[in-house]
Amino acid sequence: MHISAERIAQIEARRDEVQASMTRADLPPEEFVRLSKEYAEIEPVARAAHEVRRLRQELKALEYMAGGEDADADAAMREMAQDEMRLIKGQLPEAERALALQLLPRDSADARPAMLEIRAGTGGDEAALFAGDLFRMYQRYADAQGWKVEMISANAAEVGGFKEVVASVTGTGVFARFKFESGVHRVQRVPVTESGGRIHTSAATVAVLPEPEEVDVQIADSDLKIDIYRASGAGGQHVNTTDSAVRITHLPSGIVVTQQDERSQHKNKAKAMQVLRARLYEAERERTQSEQAGARKAMVGSGDRSERIRTYNFPQGRVTDHRINLTLHRLPEILEGPGLAEVIDALVAQDEAARIAQLEGIG
Repeated sequence: MHISAERIAQIEARRDEVQASMTRADLPPEEFVRLSKEYAEIEPVARAAHEVRRLRQELKALEYMAGGEDADADAAMREMAQDEMRLIKGQLPEAERALALQLLPRDSADARPAMLEIRAGTGGDEAALFAGDLFRMYQRYADAQGWKVEMISANAAEVGGFKEVVASVTGTGVFARFKFESGVHRVQRVPVTESGGRIHTSAATVAVLPEPEEVDVQIADSDLKIDIYRASGAGGQHVNTTDSAVRITHLPSGIVVTQQDERSQHKNKAKAMQVLRARLYEAERERTQSEQAGARKAMVGSGDRSERIRTYNFPQGRVTDHRINLTLHRLPEILEGPGLAEVIDALVAQDEAARIAQLEGIG
């Protein structure tokens, strides 16, 4: 993607203008906050723009020397200039791509923490075990990133794993990395319960929702129907002896959230509201994005939870991401967490390439 010299000059000029404005003695505090935020956004863009301008200027000067137009340049100097030109011609496309990425419209949710929901799909007990494998994979990947994973609710299966598990993942840029995980994950392996050694195919569904701040989603008390009841199922001797379970129905949308993992009714209500805010925020995001761009489905992170996105094949030790035709024969390392980084890196790169192409009008 070629960015014009005029556009580069505009970016650098705006950065300088904002920087100068921030030093004014009579600047009101709220204006300083606004300018500080704008400066934080434009400074990395201006830095990338400056690098492109510097490389283009150097290339132009070197072309003048190498082309023999500089009468003072001898043959050795011209040869050196040609070597330098080759080096810069290799660096310039990368610098221009870095600038193009900075200029791409940002997903406002990228910096958010995320709500991670994993549900066992087809496959019975084996699907629940696989849901547990996926949850551990994300936990270990999150640990490697320095993120914190907090369990919100879990419906454990008798054989192990989960019928459903919901967790909050907090840290820097969580949603930007995890948003590509939404969809159907399929596993092919011989279940531990299978005596005949036959390979079974099971599935689990992953949903990743950006977590909003309370101020981002306004929920009126009159829009909520809150039911308190006695928790059921496993959970220790105290969990089902008091009316601590909470069911919240958001009347305008029909979204229902239940929470019973905590002994305290107040803690259950707080966690249920956290999940409800995330689901309402995502519903509004999807509505806005569908209005703005019908091309969203062409992007890697379309967020379609009914789409089969990845297969984990144990007999062949491979993981295949079907959206970008990526196959890695490193299944154990990926399920252990660290290997997932390579898959996510490839998804991020493909998504960026698709968005740059769309910006150029060829995607």
